[in-house]
Amino acid sequence: MTSIDALISTLSADLAPVRRRNMLRETLVLLALGGVELALILAAGVMRPDMGRMILSAPMMWKIGSLMLLSGVTCTIAIRSLAPPIASRRGLMLAGALTGLAILAGTTVASAAERGRPILERLAPAHGALCATAIVVLALPLMAALAVLMRRAAPVQPKDSALACGLAASTSGALIFTACCPMNDPLYIVVWYSVAIAIVAATARWLLPRHFRL
Repeated sequence: MTSIDALISTLSADLAPVRRRNMLRETLVLLALGGVELALILAAGVMRPDMGRMILSAPMMWKIGSLMLLSGVTCTIAIRSLAPPIASRRGLMLAGALTGLAILAGTTVASAAERGRPILERLAPAHGALCATAIVVLALPLMAALAVLMRRAAPVQPKDSALACGLAASTSGALIFTACCPMNDPLYIVVWYSVAIAIVAATARWLLPRHFRL
Protein backbone atom coordinates (compact mmCIF):
# COMPACT_ATOMS: atom_id res chain seq x y z
CA MET A 1 0.00 0.00 0.00
CA THR A 2 1.40 3.41 -1.00
CA SER A 3 1.61 6.34 1.38
CA ILE A 4 -1.33 8.00 -0.44
CA ASP A 5 -3.47 4.86 -0.06
CA ALA A 6 -2.54 4.70 3.61
CA LEU A 7 -3.48 8.35 4.08
CA ILE A 8 -6.85 7.82 2.38
CA SER A 9 -7.52 4.75 4.53
CA THR A 10 -6.63 6.68 7.68
CA LEU A 11 -8.86 9.64 6.80
CA SER A 12 -11.81 7.46 5.84
CA ALA A 13 -11.58 4.92 8.65
CA ASP A 14 -13.91 6.75 11.01
CA LEU A 15 -16.42 7.98 8.44
CA ALA A 16 -20.00 6.86 9.01
CA PRO A 17 -22.04 5.68 6.01
CA VAL A 18 -24.26 8.37 4.50
CA ARG A 19 -27.92 7.59 4.11
CA ARG A 20 -28.92 7.81 0.48
CA ARG A 21 -31.40 10.56 -0.36
CA ASN A 22 -34.94 9.57 -1.21
CA MET A 23 -36.85 12.44 -2.83
CA LEU A 24 -40.17 10.65 -2.43
CA ARG A 25 -39.58 10.31 1.31
CA GLU A 26 -38.59 13.97 1.55
CA THR A 27 -41.73 14.99 -0.33
CA LEU A 28 -43.86 12.89 1.98
CA VAL A 29 -42.25 14.59 4.99
CA LEU A 30 -43.29 18.01 3.65
CA LEU A 31 -46.80 16.76 2.85
CA ALA A 32 -47.15 15.31 6.33
CA LEU A 33 -45.99 18.54 7.95
CA GLY A 34 -48.40 20.56 5.84
CA GLY A 35 -51.18 18.12 6.73
CA VAL A 36 -50.46 18.56 10.43
CA GLU A 37 -50.67 22.34 10.08
CA LEU A 38 -53.97 22.09 8.21
CA ALA A 39 -55.33 19.68 10.82
CA LEU A 40 -54.40 22.13 13.58
CA ILE A 41 -56.26 24.90 11.75
CA LEU A 42 -59.34 22.73 11.46
CA ALA A 43 -59.08 21.59 15.08
CA ALA A 44 -58.82 25.20 16.24
CA GLY A 45 -62.08 25.99 14.45
CA VAL A 46 -60.64 28.88 12.43
CA MET A 47 -61.54 27.59 8.97
CA ARG A 48 -63.57 30.21 7.10
CA PRO A 49 -67.22 29.46 7.86
CA ASP A 50 -68.44 29.83 4.28
CA MET A 51 -65.87 27.46 2.77
CA GLY A 52 -68.53 24.99 1.65
CA ARG A 53 -70.33 27.71 -0.30
CA MET A 54 -67.24 29.48 -1.64
CA ILE A 55 -65.06 26.52 -2.56
CA LEU A 56 -66.35 26.41 -6.15
CA SER A 57 -66.44 30.16 -6.68
CA ALA A 58 -64.08 31.62 -9.29
CA PRO A 59 -61.94 33.61 -6.80
CA MET A 60 -61.50 30.63 -4.47
CA MET A 61 -60.71 28.22 -7.29
CA TRP A 62 -58.17 30.71 -8.65
CA LYS A 63 -56.60 31.24 -5.22
CA ILE A 64 -56.37 27.57 -4.25
CA GLY A 65 -55.53 26.36 -7.76
CA SER A 66 -52.75 28.90 -8.28
CA LEU A 67 -51.18 28.18 -4.91
CA MET A 68 -51.43 24.42 -5.39
CA LEU A 69 -49.59 24.77 -8.69
CA LEU A 70 -46.93 27.10 -7.29
CA SER A 71 -46.48 25.01 -4.15
CA GLY A 72 -46.08 21.81 -6.12
CA VAL A 73 -43.65 23.35 -8.58
CA THR A 74 -41.50 25.15 -5.99
CA CYS A 75 -41.35 22.12 -3.68
CA THR A 76 -40.23 19.98 -6.61
CA ILE A 77 -37.61 22.56 -7.58
CA ALA A 78 -36.36 22.85 -4.00
CA ILE A 79 -36.04 19.12 -3.39
CA ARG A 80 -34.47 18.44 -6.79
CA SER A 81 -31.98 21.28 -6.31
CA LEU A 82 -30.49 19.52 -3.29
CA ALA A 83 -29.04 16.78 -5.50
CA PRO A 84 -25.44 17.54 -6.61
CA PRO A 85 -25.94 17.38 -10.41
CA ILE A 86 -29.03 19.58 -10.47
CA ALA A 87 -29.15 23.37 -10.47
CA SER A 88 -32.30 25.31 -9.61
CA ARG A 89 -31.91 28.53 -11.61
CA ARG A 90 -34.09 27.40 -14.52
CA GLY A 91 -36.65 26.09 -12.10
CA LEU A 92 -36.76 29.44 -10.34
CA MET A 93 -37.33 31.15 -13.68
CA LEU A 94 -40.20 28.75 -14.36
CA ALA A 95 -41.70 29.52 -10.94
CA GLY A 96 -41.47 33.23 -11.71
CA ALA A 97 -43.22 32.76 -15.05
CA LEU A 98 -46.00 30.71 -13.44
CA THR A 99 -46.42 33.38 -10.77
CA GLY A 100 -46.86 36.01 -13.45
CA LEU A 101 -49.48 33.88 -15.21
CA ALA A 102 -51.31 33.29 -11.92
CA ILE A 103 -51.41 37.03 -11.22
CA LEU A 104 -52.66 37.68 -14.75
CA ALA A 105 -55.37 35.06 -14.29
CA GLY A 106 -56.41 36.79 -11.05
CA THR A 107 -57.39 39.90 -12.99
CA THR A 108 -60.12 37.91 -14.70
CA VAL A 109 -61.87 36.70 -11.54
CA ALA A 110 -62.32 40.01 -9.71
CA SER A 111 -65.97 41.01 -9.61
CA ALA A 112 -67.17 44.38 -10.88
CA ALA A 113 -68.06 45.34 -7.32
CA GLU A 114 -64.51 44.62 -6.15
CA ARG A 115 -62.93 46.52 -9.01
CA GLY A 116 -65.10 49.55 -8.21
CA ARG A 117 -63.95 49.86 -4.61
CA PRO A 118 -61.12 52.23 -3.57
CA ILE A 119 -57.65 50.63 -3.67
CA LEU A 120 -57.00 51.19 0.04
CA GLU A 121 -60.31 49.59 0.94
CA ARG A 122 -59.54 46.60 -1.26
CA LEU A 123 -56.12 46.17 0.32
CA ALA A 124 -57.38 46.48 3.94
CA PRO A 125 -53.83 47.01 5.30
CA ALA A 126 -54.56 46.12 8.93
CA HIS A 127 -56.18 42.82 7.99
CA GLY A 128 -53.60 42.20 5.27
CA ALA A 129 -50.71 42.51 7.70
CA LEU A 130 -52.32 39.85 9.90
CA CYS A 131 -52.78 37.53 6.93
CA ALA A 132 -49.16 38.00 5.85
CA THR A 133 -47.98 37.28 9.39
CA ALA A 134 -50.08 34.11 9.56
CA ILE A 135 -48.60 32.85 6.29
CA VAL A 136 -45.06 33.51 7.54
CA VAL A 137 -45.79 31.58 10.75
CA LEU A 138 -47.20 28.63 8.79
CA ALA A 139 -44.20 28.66 6.47
CA LEU A 140 -41.53 28.59 9.20
CA PRO A 141 -41.87 24.88 10.16
CA LEU A 142 -41.76 23.96 6.47
CA MET A 143 -38.68 26.11 5.95
CA ALA A 144 -37.02 24.45 8.96
CA ALA A 145 -37.73 21.00 7.50
CA LEU A 146 -36.28 22.04 4.14
CA ALA A 147 -33.24 23.50 5.93
CA VAL A 148 -32.59 20.11 7.55
CA LEU A 149 -32.88 18.39 4.17
CA MET A 150 -30.55 20.96 2.66
CA ARG A 151 -27.88 20.43 5.32
CA ARG A 152 -27.98 16.68 4.70
CA ALA A 153 -27.68 17.12 0.93
CA ALA A 154 -25.09 18.64 -1.39
CA PRO A 155 -26.61 21.44 -3.47
CA VAL A 156 -24.29 22.80 -6.14
CA GLN A 157 -25.82 26.28 -5.85
CA PRO A 158 -26.69 26.75 -2.16
CA LYS A 159 -27.98 30.30 -2.62
CA ASP A 160 -30.41 29.30 -5.36
CA SER A 161 -31.43 26.19 -3.43
CA ALA A 162 -32.05 28.32 -0.33
CA LEU A 163 -34.25 30.66 -2.35
CA ALA A 164 -36.13 27.69 -3.79
CA CYS A 165 -36.64 26.31 -0.26
CA GLY A 166 -37.99 29.66 0.89
CA LEU A 167 -40.41 29.84 -2.02
CA ALA A 168 -41.52 26.25 -1.44
CA ALA A 169 -42.15 26.86 2.26
CA SER A 170 -43.95 30.16 1.72
CA THR A 171 -46.21 29.05 -1.13
CA SER A 172 -47.11 25.92 0.84
CA GLY A 173 -47.84 28.03 3.92
CA ALA A 174 -50.00 30.33 1.80
CA LEU A 175 -51.88 27.32 0.40
CA ILE A 176 -52.60 26.05 3.90
CA PHE A 177 -53.75 29.51 4.97
CA THR A 178 -56.44 29.58 2.28
CA ALA A 179 -58.45 27.31 4.58
CA CYS A 180 -59.07 30.20 6.95
CA CYS A 181 -58.46 33.35 4.87
CA PRO A 182 -61.83 35.15 4.49
CA MET A 183 -60.71 37.45 1.67
CA ASN A 184 -61.67 36.88 -1.97
CA ASP A 185 -60.40 40.01 -3.73
CA PRO A 186 -57.56 38.97 -6.10
CA LEU A 187 -55.78 42.30 -5.53
CA TYR A 188 -55.69 41.66 -1.79
CA ILE A 189 -54.49 38.09 -2.33
CA VAL A 190 -51.75 39.07 -4.77
CA VAL A 191 -50.39 41.91 -2.62
CA TRP A 192 -50.43 40.41 0.88
CA TYR A 193 -49.65 36.82 -0.05
CA SER A 194 -46.74 38.14 -2.15
CA VAL A 195 -45.49 40.15 0.85
CA ALA A 196 -45.47 37.02 3.01
CA ILE A 197 -43.83 34.89 0.32
CA ALA A 198 -41.15 37.53 -0.25
CA ILE A 199 -40.37 37.74 3.48
CA VAL A 200 -39.93 33.98 3.84
CA ALA A 201 -37.98 33.63 0.58
CA ALA A 202 -35.62 36.47 1.51
CA THR A 203 -35.10 35.01 4.99
CA ALA A 204 -34.29 31.58 3.57
CA ARG A 205 -31.98 33.08 0.94
CA TRP A 206 -30.07 34.96 3.65
CA LEU A 207 -30.07 32.32 6.39
CA LEU A 208 -29.77 28.86 4.86
CA PRO A 209 -26.56 29.26 2.80
CA ARG A 210 -24.68 30.16 5.98
CA HIS A 211 -24.38 26.42 6.64
CA PHE A 212 -22.35 25.95 3.46
CA ARG A 213 -18.89 26.90 2.34
CA LEU A 214 -19.45 29.23 -0.62
